[in-house]
Amino acid sequence: MKRLLIPLALTLAACDASPPPQPQIEKRQPNPVFETQIQSMEKARAVEGQVMDAAEAQKKQIDEAAQ
Repeated sequence: MKRLLIPLALTLAACDASPPPQPQIEKRQPNPVFETQIQSMEKARAVEGQVMDAAEAQKKQIDEAAQ
């Protein structure tokens, strides 16, 4: 019995239940070269939303006029 308990105790003592620490990832700032392109994409997304809203409103007017 001792032959089993001693190696088992040593094995369990060697195991660490906590996961290894994750390396800290630094949050990078956007590259200034691409900053203007990023801003342009954000503006384009805003304009796209306005265009879609206008198209939907126009379609709604056409549907109402057809009835």
